[in-house]
Amino acid sequence: MKQMSVKELQERREAGSKLVLLDVRENDEVDYCKIAGAVHIPMNQVPLRLQELNPQDTVVVYCHKGARSMQVCRYLEGRGFKEAYNLLGGITQWSLEIDPSVPMY
Repeated sequence: MKQMSVKELQERREAGSKLVLLDVRENDEVDYCKIAGAVHIPMNQVPLRLQELNPQDTVVVYCHKGARSMQVCRYLEGRGFKEAYNLLGGITQWSLEIDPSVPMY
């Protein structure tokens, strides 16, 4: 499984790379905090909403700390997504290293 650090994600975003940032957390978590520009599909809905994602895209999946997103990445890889990345440390790491205005929980 491919993984990406929050620093690499930020660098790619700043460089204008085309990627889909997929937030697989629950609604109440997203209501509390999020990374701007992310697509929200809760983990348990990914199989039902898979058609909303393009297997040709680079998809960076994140959750709270990285466990759920890792499972979703494995699922996506099994469905033909060749550029699915797990965001190491999830939104918690994003808050610590990139954007401290994103509240931690």
